[in-house]
Amino acid sequence: MSENISLKEKFYGCIAGTYVGAAMGAPVEGLSHQEIEAKYGVLNTLLPYERNNNGWIREAGTTEDGVERQKLMTTAILAKQDRVNAEDIRSIWVRDIKPDAGGMITEPFENTLLAVAKSGIPARDIGKYCDYAGLSSASGSCQPIGLINAGDVRNAVADAFEIGQLYQTSKSYAVRWAGVSAAAIASAAKPGATVDSVIGDIFRYCDYTDLALKIDGNKYGYLRDNVIQELDSGLKRTAHCKDFGELREAFDKIYYGCGVPYCNSFANEALTKAICILRLVNGNAYEAILAGVNMGRDTGAVAAIAGGLAGALKGAGSISAELIKQVDDATSLNPYTNNQRTIQEQADGLYRAFHARLQKINTFTETMLAV
Repeated sequence: MSENISLKEKFYGCIAGTYVGAAMGAPVEGLSHQEIEAKYGVLNTLLPYERNNNGWIREAGTTEDGVERQKLMTTAILAKQDRVNAEDIRSIWVRDIKPDAGGMITEPFENTLLAVAKSGIPARDIGKYCDYAGLSSASGSCQPIGLINAGDVRNAVADAFEIGQLYQTSKSYAVRWAGVSAAAIASAAKPGATVDSVIGDIFRYCDYTDLALKIDGNKYGYLRDNVIQELDSGLKRTAHCKDFGELREAFDKIYYGCGVPYCNSFANEALTKAICILRLVNGNAYEAILAGVNMGRDTGAVAAIAGGLAGALKGAGSISAELIKQVDDATSLNPYTNNQRTIQEQADGLYRAFHARLQKINTFTETMLAV
């Protein structure tokens, strides 16, 4: 059954679920679920941690690179009070990313992307210079793109395709999975949305198989795609699972890559796991976070995506105020983050921007339909 969750609560739930999920999952990122269980049992607290052997021990509650990308998207939306494109976000990169952020709060390869962004080439071409084309860089951070398009799933997908090109090559599978991420958030924000309706919208708007490849007006075939097939397979494989322990064991049989940089962090794996978690926990944000944190492999991304999606569906009521405060406190102490707005401030800003967008649409509609 659907629940009566206000749109403002959905915005707050999405940001809270993403931030708390990222902060709780980051300390064990890269570990197998067996290693996490041996060390912590079920990890359900925020821990201090270090990343990239850089000597900085982050305060418990500190978020990671995915949230930094999300913050930059949010800042661009707040500045424009509307949907944003790659150029809008590039301008925020150049202005707000701290010179020493790469390798500290963001990944080292993002130094290269920032340098390219400062060169003045078209923003849509920046992702061509990323060595890691399949990562969840865009799909794990485009929650604000879904929120500014709340209820407008088609445009959420279009904007994710546009913005994904900051991180990956146009039409790469990682960009297509970013479309899934934004679509899920936009769908979850609909009044009366349910887990089933969200999954239904993903299948409706993210089946890219029918996108005809056209050159000079002539059809030369179809974009070959396996996004929906992989997600459908994951949902069927885990349909019997009763808890996250069974879920992670089911995924062990298909996601076990290793031996290459960022082998745990590919977009297809993170999104498939997150959506299956959403169904498992029936949209409970805290339970989604716990499942993602204890899943193993890219725990930061999976917990953030699953927590944000569940929060957009049912709000942040299941996440304790203490966890949210601890994340806000850690943000206030973070010297490398591109902004120190609280979870509430981020969510309220996006909510106001969405209303500004609606007002523009309403004004345009009234003008064009005037007799």
